[in-house]
Amino acid sequence: MLEVSNVRLLLDAGLPQGESLARIAVARALGVNPDDIVRMLLAKRSVDARKKSDVHFVATYVVELAAGMEASVVARGAVSPARLKDLGAGDDAFHPLRFDSYLGEYRFGKPFEVPPRPVVVGAGPAGLFCAWALARFGAKPIVLERGDLAEERMGAIERFNEGGDLAPECNIHFGDGGARLFSDGKLTTNIKNPRCKDVLRIFVQAGAPEEILWQAKPHLGTDNLVGIVSSLREQIKRMGGQVLARTRFEGFRFESDKLTGVYVRDAKGEARSIKTNACVLACGHSARDTFEVVRDAGLAMERKPFAVGVRIEHPQELINRAQYGAAADHPALGAADYKLAVHLPDGRGVYTFCMCPGGEVVCAASEEGGVCVNGMSRFARDGSNANAAVLVGVEERDLPGDDVLAGVELQRHMERAAYAAGGGMYAAPAQRVEDFLAHRATSVQAGEGNSVKPTYARGVAWGNLHEVLPAFVADSIAAALPQFDRRLHGFSSSDAVLTGVEARSSSPVRIVRDKEGFQARFAGGASCAGVFPCGEGAGYAGGIMSAAADGLRVAEAVMTSLVGEKARG
Repeated sequence: MLEVSNVRLLLDAGLPQGESLARIAVARALGVNPDDIVRMLLAKRSVDARKKSDVHFVATYVVELAAGMEASVVARGAVSPARLKDLGAGDDAFHPLRFDSYLGEYRFGKPFEVPPRPVVVGAGPAGLFCAWALARFGAKPIVLERGDLAEERMGAIERFNEGGDLAPECNIHFGDGGARLFSDGKLTTNIKNPRCKDVLRIFVQAGAPEEILWQAKPHLGTDNLVGIVSSLREQIKRMGGQVLARTRFEGFRFESDKLTGVYVRDAKGEARSIKTNACVLACGHSARDTFEVVRDAGLAMERKPFAVGVRIEHPQELINRAQYGAAADHPALGAADYKLAVHLPDGRGVYTFCMCPGGEVVCAASEEGGVCVNGMSRFARDGSNANAAVLVGVEERDLPGDDVLAGVELQRHMERAAYAAGGGMYAAPAQRVEDFLAHRATSVQAGEGNSVKPTYARGVAWGNLHEVLPAFVADSIAAALPQFDRRLHGFSSSDAVLTGVEARSSSPVRIVRDKEGFQARFAGGASCAGVFPCGEGAGYAGGIMSAAADGLRVAEAVMTSLVGEKARG
């Protein structure tokens, strides 16, 4: 088997009937005849749109040639032998889970003598993958999820979207699957953690489309995520784990700086404790009351960089044309995305985040009296609008005093201002870009006649976002928009729509953990044995992939602490 990379493919090769074109391109790259290829597996494919007149795919394949031919191809120096176990495509027999190699490292003895079961707080990507790994190890974890299971959660969110009351314990942020259940389901990441390949394969085993194994920018879509999350949850249960919905984590029980249990409030509203010597804190970035519990328990926390801003919506067709030119209508391409960033003269950064092609702006409130927006899209990405967050970095100088939760208060202030500007009832304040740049309010008449129709389900209140956003946020966005337009023509078009506020892009705090054992520390510096901060809410991830990979790594650390062995790798 050989790996051949940088294979140039015509766009037609990406169509269902395009395999013969791909075979010809691979054969040309190897210097062989197409008939000499026994089989080939797509390992990675991306779009090269640097020249709008020459949009094409660039791919990597794993190839098996006829007997005796591979050595001569390698001898010519064209390719190198493939390392099958490290590749992200093909049959499970060729690409086993790296995670499986750890199973032999952790044993309780025979028969298994399971110590007090580890508790995982939160069923977002970090919590689910951590619990899945713990269950595979045989540790029978108990997962605490304050919201409903994914299936029931959909109904609560639909009722809110249609004008019903906010459910503070079950919304876009809280519930089985976490906040990422209602997103584009993007699986891109900048981290180099080798566990990311395991994350993709585990997703596929849970029902995700196999194409995520080779796409350069894979995504799942909210419509797929519900079933995938349910499958992961059921796998955890079949392996001996337990998932407790509508069960809120309320505190720790320590003896001599060692964890001996956690306090919870169950679905009936009754308080009780669970004995454990390992608690994984995989709370989401919106679990503000959990942050308070951690602070009040004396665990070390620190402020961390985060960002706030608004959502911007364009016609998806505009983005497609700007990115792909005349090739925009080719069926192999799908909806185009973008990623933009600038550094302003004052040193502040502004960037786009969580871009959702063919998606919608969603109601992401989790506290009464506050409006927060986010973005999501379904797997097909076939909506008429594109949307993305436009975020401004929050710096230490922007936060008053020394309270570690000052960033949370900034978020709350923005969300309450947005609620007031929307007139209550969770409508969101919105403004046309032309008006935002001119510092004038968008009138109701101008807004209703705008060509880009906001997708926010609770409706928008047209006005002036300069009166809602902190001055440094509004001014930075206004300075960045024209620069973004120079990089992506039409980005700052007059009828693009800004909707506020986006305040939950990441956690504003970090629960400090040591680098070796991944356990928390007390504010005085002593190790807090048994508490394992994990994922995005704890400040160690920034998306599905990094959160899930952190969940796998923390599961290994938990097992190390439970059985006294050192994790390999």
